[in-house]
Amino acid sequence: MSSGETTLELIRIFVLLVGAAALVTILARRIRLPYTVALVAVGLVTGAFLQPLKVAITPELVLVVLLPALIFEASYQTDFSKLRPSIAGVFLLAGPGVFVSAALIAAALHFGAGLPAPQAFVVGAMLSATDPAAVIATFKRLGSPRRLSTLVEAESVFNDGTGIVVFAIAAAYVTRPVGPMEIGFTFVSVALISTALGAVAGYAASRILPSVGDHLIEISLSVVLAYGTYLAADAFHQSGVIATAVAGIVLGNYGRSRGLSPKTEEALDTVWEFVAFLATAFVFLVVGFAIPVHSLVTVAVPIAWAIVAALAGRAFIVYGLLGGWRLARRAWRGRSAATVRSRPRGVAKAARPADEGDLPFEWLHVVFWAGLRGAVSTALALSLPNDFPNRAQLQAITFGVVLFTLIIQATTAEVVVGRWGRKGKPVAVRPAAAPAAKREAVGSAAGEPSSDRKSVV
Repeated sequence: MSSGETTLELIRIFVLLVGAAALVTILARRIRLPYTVALVAVGLVTGAFLQPLKVAITPELVLVVLLPALIFEASYQTDFSKLRPSIAGVFLLAGPGVFVSAALIAAALHFGAGLPAPQAFVVGAMLSATDPAAVIATFKRLGSPRRLSTLVEAESVFNDGTGIVVFAIAAAYVTRPVGPMEIGFTFVSVALISTALGAVAGYAASRILPSVGDHLIEISLSVVLAYGTYLAADAFHQSGVIATAVAGIVLGNYGRSRGLSPKTEEALDTVWEFVAFLATAFVFLVVGFAIPVHSLVTVAVPIAWAIVAALAGRAFIVYGLLGGWRLARRAWRGRSAATVRSRPRGVAKAARPADEGDLPFEWLHVVFWAGLRGAVSTALALSLPNDFPNRAQLQAITFGVVLFTLIIQATTAEVVVGRWGRKGKPVAVRPAAAPAAKREAVGSAAGEPSSDRKSVV
């Protein structure tokens, strides 16, 4: 096939995928099914029976073409004022939580299914990144509090980056033993350097964009920022996901405060929301195309072990780490309130606003169920070299867990979010005998802030 025919074939495939994504999304909404699940199902059926794609499903398609768009859009729309109260919780989920999840899945596969420990940890690393796209869409449809959506989305953005770093370390360990000190140093250095790269790029873009005065050029520069940051970090063997996420957060918060015009903000929001929708649709179609269902039967037992371990690990991370952090904050706030009440009469006591860092306990159930696996796990499985030990089995285990979370958790997300993700307010701490006006101010502060940002698809 000549280069011209190849180009025409790619254009046809692109148009076909866009049309399929739009049609499937319309039908999925009519039957109240998460469109991401419907897209995966269409991909599975099409890939198994029709096999229309004449191009290879490569990990670069997801990791380099689609993932930067998803990461940048989600981080750009993240309101840091709503993320700040929960930032410690996000770091617990996306930092130690990734290692805990990978370790528990590895232990289950090693002791339960007899997989060699290094290979088992590779599977754990591939399954440590979450993909809550279906849950985020449910948040939008049910009108869930923006702070809850921000917490779940921010965890996904950052644990994609840390999960990929852990995967790279785990894959290297299969062929070359790596000591704990080297693992820790590599992880911390990559995280810090990638964060610095993203912050510098986002700061530079935030200084340049407000002075351009042409929203088309500003949109073009935002594309350069999203993909350029990813490629630059990757060229230096750092985490492109972390760098792009930080760049998006800086532009979406500091850049807006620098004076982006309303026309520019509207254009950036609309264009990146559309790009994210296309990227999400393509990602889940690709996930369906890439998973050979027939290969999952032979590894049903290891898949079952991995599913149980993934759920147990998620429960420990959410209820143990995040729940423990929540209780620690409540205890600290209780001591602070007791100190205020113990002051002598006549000493001025300022009313404290509600502590938005105090997550309602019901939200933990939603965060737990939002730990789906998806595009990143699939892409990492596809990226294993052809000569990687036990490659086919490791891929099949990963694909099996991805399918379970998409089919079971995504389809029941509306029930979970509807029951526990639509209510719950932070608990306000009021000084004793506060004046009525101050009590009213505190009560107002305790309410859930209204969102002036678009929900991310």
